[in-house]
Amino acid sequence: MESKPENFIEQIIKEDIASGFDPQKLKFRFPPEPNGFLHIGHAKAIGLNFGLGEKHNAPVNLRFDDTNPEKEETEYVKAIKEDVKWLGYSWAEETYSSDNFQQLYEWALFLIDNGKAYIDSQTSEEMAEQKGTPTSLGNNSPFRNRAVEENHKIFEEMKNGCHMEGVHVLRAKIDMAHPNMLMRDPIIYRVLDKPHHRTGLEWKIYPMYDWAHGQCDYIEQVSHSLCSLEFKPHRDLYDWFIEALKTNTNTFPVFPKQREFARLNLSYTIMSKRKLSVLVQKNLVDGWDDPRMPTLSGLRRRGYTPKSIREFINKVGIAKRENVIDFSLLEFCVREDLNKEADRKMVVLDPVKLTISNYPEDKAEILHSENNPEKDSGGKRQLPFGKHLYIEREDFKEEAGRKFFRLTIGKEVRLKSAYIIKGVGVKKDKEGNILEVVCEYDSESKSGSGTEQSLRKVKGTLHWVTQNESVDIAVNSYDRLFREEMPGAKNEGDFLKDINPQSLQTIRAKAEPSLKSAAIGETFQFQRKGYFTVDKKSKADDIIFNKTVGLRDSWKQ
Repeated sequence: MESKPENFIEQIIKEDIASGFDPQKLKFRFPPEPNGFLHIGHAKAIGLNFGLGEKHNAPVNLRFDDTNPEKEETEYVKAIKEDVKWLGYSWAEETYSSDNFQQLYEWALFLIDNGKAYIDSQTSEEMAEQKGTPTSLGNNSPFRNRAVEENHKIFEEMKNGCHMEGVHVLRAKIDMAHPNMLMRDPIIYRVLDKPHHRTGLEWKIYPMYDWAHGQCDYIEQVSHSLCSLEFKPHRDLYDWFIEALKTNTNTFPVFPKQREFARLNLSYTIMSKRKLSVLVQKNLVDGWDDPRMPTLSGLRRRGYTPKSIREFINKVGIAKRENVIDFSLLEFCVREDLNKEADRKMVVLDPVKLTISNYPEDKAEILHSENNPEKDSGGKRQLPFGKHLYIEREDFKEEAGRKFFRLTIGKEVRLKSAYIIKGVGVKKDKEGNILEVVCEYDSESKSGSGTEQSLRKVKGTLHWVTQNESVDIAVNSYDRLFREEMPGAKNEGDFLKDINPQSLQTIRAKAEPSLKSAAIGETFQFQRKGYFTVDKKSKADDIIFNKTVGLRDSWKQ
């Protein structure tokens, strides 16, 4: 079997090992902020980091970047852990940036005492103005040359809650003329008098992302810090902080290397937790796990499988440039997986009555149909059959052309796993709407009976359920949540204007009786219709299915 080409991240690691890096010291991490639920874009970062861990037999930490207490909650920590486990990955250690608050504070004091950080008491507006622009140099803060002792004293006071929010910040002293604006004396700490989900009210100051992220990598001895392309300008700062601490960190021999890859962008989808949270807050969706959401919990509720998502990430690959992936590729991956795994069921989504006029009124049969022809040991299930059935309304036309291969007057079709029938008449209401289709059956044409009549070929096969034994179910059918391929692109970023008001349609359907016992989260192929999963709100007396994906493949490779 031909091996898959290495991506550029794997090549970097290979080159590092060839240059003398000890492969036993390889270590990776997945560092989400617990301020929302993970989405399909995070699955790419998860797959990359944990995939490298599996390939190199190296540990991978799950680290929660919890440095912003205003937005972070324990609920999100729990959800993130469930999602990573659901995808099939295990982490070496569960860590938190907050584990290192004391060390980060002490290292900040080290920078202050060595003249590499200072307390700035300007307003945020003043700092923004003196920082310059990408085409103009910045100006030094009037507080840049504050005495080391005063910086040290004020920073300790900030930690002890002696100063209000916004009065002072701690900034790194780098270069206000640096071409990379992130290097123009970035803020390291700010005062935030907010409770933290783990440390409570212990801390009054919190580290900024750029300070905490790289140093937590350093503390955990992560060898390769992999992040998305928007963090590429941050690499200079990442390296500067670690270089500035080298003389104070002899116990940390591995200096992590930041490298960037293109994040995942899907058509007709938004990949921003901030924007996704707006949909939740405005009740435009049924929570973070709404089946229309690109969150992993939403995809799981809709019926997507871990295997399908991992295969999708594998097909997308790791690239250096941003691009938009067609959502139909994700649908292709789940369809491929469910075709092999999901049992088949007969469900009529838009029922019309079908009566077999020459079938005995008092006769009842039990037929047998394959659960999944793709499985060697799929087995068969029992199906009740009788005179009065339901078929799909679209499967019958009173008059039809030669290319209509379903039921019409005078034309034969086969009922799946049952008999060949021929349309003979219809019953209508006063408005001309069809209430009932009447047909006749060939009693010698039973599927699997081996008779000459049963082997007769007809072009159409219809699914059906009996009227008496069928189960009433609700079916949620989904369209794209957004009408535009790039939500917000045509409306100055207002993605809410692109929401598809027809993204959810709920119908009542008739299902074969075996679905009475379907468990929450169980997925089936409704024959000729697609794949459907039992929703978490389903009950014994109100069975609800979510449409995962249709049978038709629209993805062009």
